[in-house]
Amino acid sequence: MTMDKTFDAGRVEREIYAAWEAAGAFAAGANARPGAEAFCIMIPPPNVTGSLHVGHAFNNTLQDILTRWHRMRGFDTLWQPGTDHAGIATQMVVERELAKTNRRRTNFSREDFVALVWEQKVRSRDNIKNQLKRLGASCDWSREAFTMSGAPGAPAGEEGNFHDAVLKVFVELYNRGLIFRGKRLVNWDPHFETAISDLEVENREVDGFMWHFKYPLAGGQTYEYVEKDAEGVVTLREERDYISIATTRPETMLGDGAVAVHPEDARYASIVGKLCEIPVGPKEHRRLIPIITDPYPDPEFGSGAVKITGAHDANDYTVAKRGNIPMYRLMDTKGHMRDDGKPYVDCSQRARKIAEGDDYTEAEVDLLNLVPDDLRGLYRFEARKRVIDQITSEGLAVTILNPDYDPEGDAPDMIPLVEAKKIMQPFGDRSKVVIEPMLTDQWFVDAEKLAREALAAVEDGRTKILPEQHKKVYFNWLREIEPWCISRQLWWGHQVPVWYGPHMINHADHPLCDRFSIHQHTKNPQVPESTKTGGYDWECAVTEEEAVSWFTQIWGAPVQVAPSEEAFLVEFNRLQKGEIDYVPIFRDEAVLDTWFSSALWPFGTLGWPEETEELARYYPTSVLITGFDIIFFWVARMMMMGTQFMTDADGAPQVPFHTVYVHALVRDAKGQKMSKSLGNVLDPLELVDAFGADALRFTLASMAVMGRDLKLSTSRIAGYRNFVTKLWNAARFAEMNGARGWTGDGLPEAHETLNRWIIGETARARAACDAGLAAFRFNDAANGLYAFVWGRVCDWYLELAKPLLAEGHPARAETQAVLGWVIDQCLILLHPFMPFVTEAIWGQSGARTKMIVHADWPEFDAQSPEADAEIGWVVGLIEEIRSVRAEMSVAPSAQIPLLIVQAGEEETARLDRHAALIGRLGRVPQMTRIAAAPKGAVTLTAPGATLCLPLEGLVDIAAEEARLVKSLGKVDKELKGLTAKLGNATFLAKAPEDVVAENRERLAEAEGEASRLRGALARLAEMG
Repeated sequence: MTMDKTFDAGRVEREIYAAWEAAGAFAAGANARPGAEAFCIMIPPPNVTGSLHVGHAFNNTLQDILTRWHRMRGFDTLWQPGTDHAGIATQMVVERELAKTNRRRTNFSREDFVALVWEQKVRSRDNIKNQLKRLGASCDWSREAFTMSGAPGAPAGEEGNFHDAVLKVFVELYNRGLIFRGKRLVNWDPHFETAISDLEVENREVDGFMWHFKYPLAGGQTYEYVEKDAEGVVTLREERDYISIATTRPETMLGDGAVAVHPEDARYASIVGKLCEIPVGPKEHRRLIPIITDPYPDPEFGSGAVKITGAHDANDYTVAKRGNIPMYRLMDTKGHMRDDGKPYVDCSQRARKIAEGDDYTEAEVDLLNLVPDDLRGLYRFEARKRVIDQITSEGLAVTILNPDYDPEGDAPDMIPLVEAKKIMQPFGDRSKVVIEPMLTDQWFVDAEKLAREALAAVEDGRTKILPEQHKKVYFNWLREIEPWCISRQLWWGHQVPVWYGPHMINHADHPLCDRFSIHQHTKNPQVPESTKTGGYDWECAVTEEEAVSWFTQIWGAPVQVAPSEEAFLVEFNRLQKGEIDYVPIFRDEAVLDTWFSSALWPFGTLGWPEETEELARYYPTSVLITGFDIIFFWVARMMMMGTQFMTDADGAPQVPFHTVYVHALVRDAKGQKMSKSLGNVLDPLELVDAFGADALRFTLASMAVMGRDLKLSTSRIAGYRNFVTKLWNAARFAEMNGARGWTGDGLPEAHETLNRWIIGETARARAACDAGLAAFRFNDAANGLYAFVWGRVCDWYLELAKPLLAEGHPARAETQAVLGWVIDQCLILLHPFMPFVTEAIWGQSGARTKMIVHADWPEFDAQSPEADAEIGWVVGLIEEIRSVRAEMSVAPSAQIPLLIVQAGEEETARLDRHAALIGRLGRVPQMTRIAAAPKGAVTLTAPGATLCLPLEGLVDIAAEEARLVKSLGKVDKELKGLTAKLGNATFLAKAPEDVVAENRERLAEAEGEASRLRGALARLAEMG
């Protein structure tokens, strides 16, 4: 068939992808050679309800390049696709849909709501899959995985065992003492009423306030407060009956457990150990809290005194744990002030006893509601206003002179000290509401123990992280890791496999106790008695049947599972009344953090815990390609889980992947982060529609400099669309000259110097591409191929070969064969980067035995030093002629002779053999031998010869010199600034590595431009 005149990407891309799928081109092991080494990449699973963004496009392009490259090299290749159930994000989508008809999640049973989410999953399951196909992703879609496959309620097509893997991991870690339940501070989203991870928190700088309040000393005590300057000179001395604190969240004062000062802060030394009064609440029942010392307060910041509210602030929590300070929870799950429990008077009196030294338990403290009765039930920010008003009206706000005070006016002379300032505030990335640090009962992983082998694996090189600078992020996080909160108060997700029943020690008077042994569950030593949930006993088991069997054995009575804790309480009340003869239990209603299940992705997608053939073939996987922002959220957790649950033949821990390639961020053309608010987001599918997938892919690959952010612009993509067109036209040129796809074995026979040269250039391009991809330097590989295909093949070989392709030329058949072979090599080398256009040309340019997706990757080496030297000399001379003409602003139409002052025997022969070519491409219609260069001639750089161009009368030397001097001045100024910046140790220490690298690149470019301009000035001087 004859090639189409143009490449219609919009039509052809879909047809080609369908052909690949029909041929099973992407199946695991497709095109593998016998006994081939395995190569496996696990796709970072996008959210099931998500859509392709430019970061996905970049990430998946790099994965596809490596996958196609290895598949063509005969590796046993698997690119494992799949999606993440994305708990909170997916549940939010369904809840929004319900809200359109004024319905809420709570209008449904848990089972019915989860069924709705499964329906949403089925509707959206192919969205991002089809978008990835538009990009050309060569995943084995027959193996598409899902992090909730096999879960209860899963519809047809979701019968996988990933859910089994998740529960098995939970139970095994629990039985090893590595999962425990405890009361700790977490990020709480009041909108979704769930704990969330740090990754789901957006910290934004917002306008805020800092209020300053007085905490009166107990019993009206006083002390001398003294401030000194840096030289020790007293600047303030006064008697105070209070200690001053500052806060951005006054409503949390209600839960203060202490006021802390630095141990070396002399101002407060005399009152350390005394009690002070929280200045809010009924006056006669004010709470007293101790003044303590701790390293946390900064004496130089504010008053140097810090209120400690351990249940609602991360730093305070640490201080409270260190100082054994009670932590009082103030809010409910919706962000309202608590309205449960006993009256404030009772709770306040008990808290006062605790402050005075009474023993207490965490469970008791959690039951104490220290919100005054008049503030109970208020939303947190309304409560803030009330607290501020009450404190201020009582005169307990710290005051300052009123700058607007007028003795004859009504304004007061003193006003409360309230600082307007920028503060960092946490927001839920999905809910957009302010996140509340809150002390709640959750399930945790003892991450410090899991981290040990994950750390060792990177330290000893079993897993490499590239670029190397990201190892620091990995190490820092794992070496300082805190317990990992893995429970979420959602309905969509893997439900925690723990079942609760009555804790019989609390019901010794129950008539059934004659038949029950009193039992305390001590199976997991990590779970102290004080953290037992509401007095319940629990059993951790993979299945409900196992849990029921355990409870039945313990109690010797029938057991039934209630659908919720609320239903359990109803049934338990009936049990106490003797109305039923079975013991009710219920399952923990929380689900597991999506990062917990996705941490199993490398082996869970291969069939674990079953010992599948795929698990044996493809684990450990080869490389993970991911973004820098989830190194600790996902990469580190996969390392922890892999080294815990996977072992080699000798029983040693196995890493999930040998290499982690961390790609940078895709920014807009100005270097700004893309965001909808800025209006600078580039939609990859719109870019594919406009420029074709190949142009977008090649742009991303060519800019993938290791460790440096991309600055993506449509003009760059348009430039690489021109490259697609250039390739297409080169293939059509070959076809029109009788050079179709190469069908021979090995290399084509070549005697002509030009043909031997291009075969050697092709070998070098192949080697450079392999070296770039092997080192994950995608930009080097892509840019090297661009320079080879556009520069060496299209600009030079096709031009130089035209005379050899003429009818009747004795080298015509040889050149046709070499040209067909070269075009084929271009297609094969470019295929991983530009799969669609290469497959289209491959199919239209010859009779093929297989598609290019399975073409054999070249491995030849064919160097011809003699040919390289000759053609390189000729090409260099023509480029020099063109450069001089351009630098001197010589009109393109000007015909200038090439003057030969001196030339060696070999150089003379080259000039004679290629005279016509040099004349046509250099626009020098004749070559003349002369004894000496005339005035106004410019000497050319040509090894072994002295050549020049006579430009007298063609160049305005004065004007050209002025232009070049002006340009050089600008470049020198830029050079000076860049040199100074890069010589500044402070800049090098503080600037991000990609910024430093960009400045170094700009310096190199400026140095090159300065050298070019100085060369042009030297030529002008020579002419003068």
